Amino acid sequence: MAGMISDPAMGVIMLALFVVLLMLGFPIAFTLMALGVGFGYYAMGDTVFQLFVQRTYSVMSSDVLISVPLFLFMGYLVERANILDRLFHSIQLSAGGLPGSLAIATLATCALFATATGIVGAVVTLMGLLAFPAMLRAGYDTKLSAGVVCAGGCLGILIPPSVMLILYGATAGVSVVKLYAAAFFPGLMLAGLYILYVIVRVLITPSLAPKLPPEKRAASYGAVLWALTTSFLPLAMLIGLVLGAIIGGYATPSEAAAVGAMGAIILAIAYRQLTFAKLQESVYLTARASAMVCWLFVGSFVFSAVFAYLGGQSVVENFIIGLELTPLQFLILTQVIIFVLGWPLEWTEIIVIFLPIFLPLLSHFNIDPLFFGVLVALNIQTSFLSPPVAMAPFYLKGVAPKHVTINEIFAGVMPFLFIVMFSMLLYYTFPQIGLWLPNKLYGGGAL
Repeated sequence: MAGMISDPAMGVIMLALFVVLLMLGFPIAFTLMALGVGFGYYAMGDTVFQLFVQRTYSVMSSDVLISVPLFLFMGYLVERANILDRLFHSIQLSAGGLPGSLAIATLATCALFATATGIVGAVVTLMGLLAFPAMLRAGYDTKLSAGVVCAGGCLGILIPPSVMLILYGATAGVSVVKLYAAAFFPGLMLAGLYILYVIVRVLITPSLAPKLPPEKRAASYGAVLWALTTSFLPLAMLIGLVLGAIIGGYATPSEAAAVGAMGAIILAIAYRQLTFAKLQESVYLTARASAMVCWLFVGSFVFSAVFAYLGGQSVVENFIIGLELTPLQFLILTQVIIFVLGWPLEWTEIIVIFLPIFLPLLSHFNIDPLFFGVLVALNIQTSFLSPPVAMAPFYLKGVAPKHVTINEIFAGVMPFLFIVMFSMLLYYTFPQIGLWLPNKLYGGGAL
């Protein structure tokens, strides 16, 4: 290979061209594959085609990625079985006496439902149709109601069994089981901070969330218990079984995901909601989302392999090392970049395309990839909430009443955005919030 441009410079051009094409709106997976094969042919000749086939086969035969379609199917089926409205109603009855009970019920429902489906758009849309109008009818402040729905709907990115953590594990070579254990308490912490904020805010300004009239509350403890037993308990048991099997080491994520998918079918049958049309739609949506993820992996693997072969990776690494950053400064730099990338990109593209650029530098700065993964999962919450290109507010705007403006929704999510940033600071200051459980269960060794 001969030319006027050095290989590392070609690597930088390759990355810059990808960013330009991304901003122009080209399909990301096919752009990655086209650039990888094109620049790979320039660098390697015909060998790039063998690389492409090998990478495609390795993705399609990955044991870790098998769990992705199974968890997606579980989520889509639970979503279509109308379990969410039952769940929201039962939690609303049990939280009736608390300040901002509807908002608390919304957050609790989102936290539980997020464990069944990590699909942010689905949770925000469904809660936007179910809980948001209920809060507005009860006289709740529009901004507070919008913030609760958007923030709660994003919890599935962090709370296990998060699909995002599966992709991070596959990309970083980190045990998904350990990642689930590490994300468990940070996920509960973030949901708890959201609920605490709502309670304190309503106590300070009760007019934001008027108390429900007596007829909207449960008539007896028996009614509350029955509602929880028939809606909350079955889904909680299914999720507990799946997560317990994974974290306890009784099943691999793929095996537990298969049990979860079967459990979702049984729940849908028990609630008399399983129809051929709903099953067909769930399978179609699962296949579409899984294909996107897999082709993203294929494209990113080919792209990153050619990028490294050209020396582009070493250019980035040498540049960052040359800045002589401290580990804290490196973490701040990476998190700011991920925050900004969250505006134009989905979390899948951030994890699969851009994180591999930073991952080789973790050992240089002595940063645990397990700790880094949970920090990234916390950060990606902000990308769904931060204006001007926040996806969660736009999902909500699509189903909200016409009088609710996008600016009101943006204003509503801002306090929750600051709560996410505060939780990231807490997690950095006290990393044992996430690392204690995996260290306790599995010790320091790799699984």
